[in-house]
Amino acid sequence: MNLKEIREILELLKGSDVSEFELGRGDTVLKLRRGPANAPVLLDPVSPAPAAPARPAKESPAAASVPPKPTYKEIVSPIVGTFYRSPAPDAAPFVEVGTRVVKGQVLCIVEAMKIMNQIESDTTGAIAAIIVENAQPVAYGQALFHITPE
Repeated sequence: MNLKEIREILELLKGSDVSEFELGRGDTVLKLRRGPANAPVLLDPVSPAPAAPARPAKESPAAASVPPKPTYKEIVSPIVGTFYRSPAPDAAPFVEVGTRVVKGQVLCIVEAMKIMNQIESDTTGAIAAIIVENAQPVAYGQALFHITPE
């Protein structure tokens, strides 16, 4: 079973009222169950429960806490294309690390199919990082900038 087949199955089940689905192919078994996220999961009595990982006797509270959320806002590419930091090859870049930006300010251009798409900031703050090099290809959803919000 490949990822495409699994996605197709999920799409078929999305609009139905089926709450549990099981499909076996050879040694592979795919089990899907729909319900509340906090609903208890009953294990198959034939399958042994996975062993819990060993934990040290004393664990500091810092080690048990959830990692801190990033303090920056990530600006991602809305399209596939080529990333450009400036409006023209001989022009200065739109922004540099440390530049203060406001919501709606142009940060870069992503060229797609000979169309220059201006990418704007969706927050006010300072540029913390420029993730992509000039004239490099970018994918949909790829991080372009980190902005520290004000």
